[in-house]
Amino acid sequence: MLIGEVARRSGVSARMLRHYESLGLVRPTDRNGAGYREYSADDIRRIFHIESLRSLGLSLRDVGRALDDPGFAPSALVDDLIRGARERITAETELLTRLRRIGEAEPEDWEDVLQTVALLQALGSTSAGRRQRAALSSADEVPVPVEALVEAALNETDPHVAGALRWALARSGDGGWAPLAEGLGAPSAQVRRRAARTLAAMPHHEEATALLRDALAGPDAAVRGIAALALGARGAAEAVPALVDMVVAGTNDVDAADVLHGLAATPASADRIAAGLAGRLARCAGDPAARRRVAQALADIPGSTAAHALRDLSEDEDRGVALTAAYVLGRRGEG
Repeated sequence: MLIGEVARRSGVSARMLRHYESLGLVRPTDRNGAGYREYSADDIRRIFHIESLRSLGLSLRDVGRALDDPGFAPSALVDDLIRGARERITAETELLTRLRRIGEAEPEDWEDVLQTVALLQALGSTSAGRRQRAALSSADEVPVPVEALVEAALNETDPHVAGALRWALARSGDGGWAPLAEGLGAPSAQVRRRAARTLAAMPHHEEATALLRDALAGPDAAVRGIAALALGARGAAEAVPALVDMVVAGTNDVDAADVLHGLAATPASADRIAAGLAGRLARCAGDPAARRRVAQALADIPGSTAAHALRDLSEDEDRGVALTAAYVLGRRGEG
């Protein structure tokens, strides 16, 4: 079979077949009387083998070794090919993400494109100061895709940069709700907590409040605490049980007590909160520190239910708890 026919049947150009011959990968079995190359069935089979190996990413040098060197083991080379493929996939995925985010910024000209690229690079900088400046400038100077800000916020370890990113997201008007929802369910506890803090920094967005309600019912206690503080500050009564638990456990108990005080705006709500705090006392019979925190939290809860619980605590077997409750009663004028 002549080279032109081989090229048509194999899909390999005549030029590439000649290149294979020059490298010694394929040697036509014979030449006809006019001096044209003639390929045998074995030659064509070898061409298909070469193309199959090339499709895996092997270089032509490695293809030759694989076909001709009996001692050439594929395992190590395949591992290298897998590693190289993963690196290329990562690079291409990063490029795709960058291009998508540039498109989301809706640039009007190439100057806008360059500014967006520079800001995206700054958000990924190893310098915390540069990341913070990028976050602060993103709100006014250069429109940055919200998803880029969310990704940065979910991965930021520096508290100052994280605060700047949350501020920028709150200013953006669109919190990137889908990636934040994914962040709340992330395998990493740190990412889940960063997602909750980011949502907590958006008090004027109904979507953020809805996601915080989901977080309040989630399994992560730290995330529930962040959600409870944020929802309680927004007047959500469903945060009360989690806030009471925080007081008893001593987890941000001062902040939790402050939020409970804000929620106790009506006599009915004050009594519900006081009953919730008093109801936890039986569970912390062997924990005077917890009972003392309950007494301190009851200090700013008005109403007879809170006063009754404080009178019981003023007779507590632990002197510190009893003195705390008595002091609170005296300050309330109910001693």
